[in-house]
Amino acid sequence: MYDILPDIHGQSEKLRAALRNLGYAERKGAWRHPDPDRSVVFLGDFIDRGPENAAVIDIVRRMIDAGTARAIMGNHELNALQFHTSRNGIPLRPHSEKNFRQHGSFLAEFPLGAPRTAEVLDWMRSLPLFAEFGGMRAVHACWDEDHIATIREHRPDGTLDEAALVESATEGTALREAVEVTAKGPEHKLPEPHGFHDKDGIWRTEARIAWWATGAASWREIAASVPDPAQLPDTAPPEEVMSMRYPQDAPPVFYGHYWLTGNRPVLQAHNAVCLDYSAGRDGPVVSYSAAPGTTRLDPADLAVHGPGA
Repeated sequence: MYDILPDIHGQSEKLRAALRNLGYAERKGAWRHPDPDRSVVFLGDFIDRGPENAAVIDIVRRMIDAGTARAIMGNHELNALQFHTSRNGIPLRPHSEKNFRQHGSFLAEFPLGAPRTAEVLDWMRSLPLFAEFGGMRAVHACWDEDHIATIREHRPDGTLDEAALVESATEGTALREAVEVTAKGPEHKLPEPHGFHDKDGIWRTEARIAWWATGAASWREIAASVPDPAQLPDTAPPEEVMSMRYPQDAPPVFYGHYWLTGNRPVLQAHNAVCLDYSAGRDGPVVSYSAAPGTTRLDPADLAVHGPGA
């Protein structure tokens, strides 16, 4: 059995509570389930926003080392690697006020240039951008076959060494597009003059595309992570947007990233489910427990840990 857990964002107490609810306990230096064949699949975004980045990372690393978990990279780990890596003296991710603010809780525990920061960044490089297990898939933001294939061509195990990391931050490269879509999701510019304020109050003129939404027919239905969809046009997007679809016969895929809200999680499709319900702020941790060989997801296998549970 696999217990899939999404974006924790430095909320160690929420993570511990979710693990306890799922039957795990801390033994021999790591969280373990009484059933030795049961393990956790983490969907990335362990850092930023919450106050206890180090504690979350420690729990996850100990579980991976003990063989009771596996993990993939989220966009916040990718951002961190690019923020702390320079090329010709210039950071791959700009040290702007916005980026410092977004990365602030991590920097409070892992300052720029500190030895412990370098060590944890080395660990982040070991995280693949996607995983396949038990006939199922895990990705942080988007599973697109062409982009996954591009990443595999460069790095068969899905990780980013230093050369691949630099290329992933280089405009115009195929690897950059593949990594950006996989870790951050596909985006498309909205028709002028439309835009929206995101969860942080930032005005955006590009929308994340709900690549799992097979029945969507308008911008309001196909745009993800928009607090007020009424800000978007109720018109059909161009064909290049409408064609972004996860095949209905593809293996089940689990992902996070999209900051859903509410205490009643739902499936996005019979073979796709987002588990991110804003645990990084005031939302619950949502998990899905899946047996190997699962081909059709069941809402009964979703669980809420935290507010409203």
